[in-house]
Amino acid sequence: MRFGFLVRRGNPESSGLAEALAGCLRERRVDVIFVNDYGETPPAGYDSAAGARVAAQIDVLVSLGGDGTFLHGASLVGDLDVPLLGLNFGTLGFLTPYTASEARAAVIDAVEGRLELKERMRLDVTLRQGGRSESHGALNEAVITQRGVPHLLDLSASLNGESIATYKADGLIMSTPTGSTAYSLAAGGPILTPDLEAIVLTPICPHTLTNRPLVVRADQALSVTNVSRESASLTVDGLWSRDVEYGDVVEVRKSSKPLRVFRPRSSFFGILRQKLSWGERKA
Repeated sequence: MRFGFLVRRGNPESSGLAEALAGCLRERRVDVIFVNDYGETPPAGYDSAAGARVAAQIDVLVSLGGDGTFLHGASLVGDLDVPLLGLNFGTLGFLTPYTASEARAAVIDAVEGRLELKERMRLDVTLRQGGRSESHGALNEAVITQRGVPHLLDLSASLNGESIATYKADGLIMSTPTGSTAYSLAAGGPILTPDLEAIVLTPICPHTLTNRPLVVRADQALSVTNVSRESASLTVDGLWSRDVEYGDVVEVRKSSKPLRVFRPRSSFFGILRQKLSWGERKA
């Protein structure tokens, strides 16, 4: 068995804990390798390699950081059926439910098969520009936004070839249930439980106030065409970005390869109560 470690930069606590966890795994005869092209410099005495090479040779990837680090880990292992364990050293941590105090027990439980695995739906996002196309996987969302000087965008959305609307807005978010607690939530979108298979279409500051968020089935093909005079920008999970010119099309579909994650000890609603302070009255 082999564990990979992905460690957020700039947090001495996460770096120190990663080395301690690696030592704990070695005591149990588990091989360890660190990602060396993202985040913290790997500790001495351990193998390291670029993220893509690490992902291809491990059984579990451990992410120590915030949701951004977890999303980077998801981009490495999402297509490889390698489970991802998130340890929270960020500021919010919807995706990384295990705290530093729970980390050692969580890693040991993962080694010994006591942590339940769950699947999180991902998206295949394709940008079509004339005869060219590029694709990228998303765990959270694909976002089309303004580029450069702020201006309203005209974004024509359709589902299975049927027109939905042409949104006049600052942008458009297409999110998974996992991503529904991220940018989409901040833009007024609904929260979906992570076991659903659906896509949320959330306009950002729409000029027409009746343009509300829309939830569609994940097995349908969603496409958005930039019909604006100005260029836009497509960003996927905050990791991959491309310009979207007039006439370019962004296609979003459910990926055939979900991300495997270790189920947190808290329920989804328990995490919402904790992170969003639901049910609390503050003076």
